[in-house]
Amino acid sequence: MTDPSALTAEAIAAIGKARTATELERVEVEYLGRKSGRVSKLLEGIGALNPEERAALGKAVNEAKRTIEEALSARRSQLEASRLADLAETEAIDVTFPGPPLERGHIHVLTQVRRQIETILESLGYQVELGPEVETEWFNFEALNITAGHPAREMWDSFYFSPELLLRAHTSPVQIHAMLRIKEPPIYIITPGRCYRRDAPEATRLPYFSQVEGLAVDRGLTFGDLKGTLLYMIQSLYGRERRVRVRPSFFPFTEPSFEFDVSCGICGGMGCKSCRHKGWLEVGGCGMVHPQVLRNGGIDPTQWNGYAWGFGIERMAMLKHDVDDMRLFYESDLRFLEQF
Repeated sequence: MTDPSALTAEAIAAIGKARTATELERVEVEYLGRKSGRVSKLLEGIGALNPEERAALGKAVNEAKRTIEEALSARRSQLEASRLADLAETEAIDVTFPGPPLERGHIHVLTQVRRQIETILESLGYQVELGPEVETEWFNFEALNITAGHPAREMWDSFYFSPELLLRAHTSPVQIHAMLRIKEPPIYIITPGRCYRRDAPEATRLPYFSQVEGLAVDRGLTFGDLKGTLLYMIQSLYGRERRVRVRPSFFPFTEPSFEFDVSCGICGGMGCKSCRHKGWLEVGGCGMVHPQVLRNGGIDPTQWNGYAWGFGIERMAMLKHDVDDMRLFYESDLRFLEQF
């Protein structure tokens, strides 16, 4: 039978040689394992001994077990302390060392174009006017001379919450809000914001889009003032070589009404695939404010007159950067967005 004292000395020596927690665990299993541990095996055959020998052997085995457990605990503490010391040396963090540069985003291309338009028109004395995206039918239609049952409402197929409440189909309602608030002309405002219409997503239209409209109310304004404003805005945004063309059209809130086009920047107005060989690209609508709209805004049309225009920011961005699909602006594809 192995001497418990000799086995204890052997175990302590093995514990001292262990360099890792894994090695120490193997030593623990070898000596203190419940069934196969060498200390447990010392008790084999204890039943054949007389009472005094059994007591002496049991005491010696318990003492050996306790001594080995204490040695294991001490060695485990030493290894942990050594691991932490090595960690402090190899993985220390210098909090004063500059961190790596962070990749920063940039302003979305639609916001860039919107801000450029705002800056251009603010230089002419226009002020930015904002309004709610959820509107009443009166502000969205009735106040703009689009009465119930009017066929022009088909141009603004809208999202309704109730018979009287809907998502605005254009930013024109902001013009009515502004006239009612300001009350006394002259009024020169632009109304940027998000709009909603029940359109299927396509390359040239979406059910949600951004729009900028302009309104000027003063004495003696003419269509020449309107065209001059549009020409200044277009040339400031696209370049001095661009030209503006107007064509007769119809809008319930302006009379007379026009569509305005911009000469193609790719072919210079000569005609190409981009402009469908027309030399011109459609931008938006404009006209002189209808007298009834002025009345609905609380302004006397016998004393004041005005002009207004409107266009989609996505459309302006497409023309500025030669983008052929409006959906690209909203797909969050960094390969596309990083170009601007």
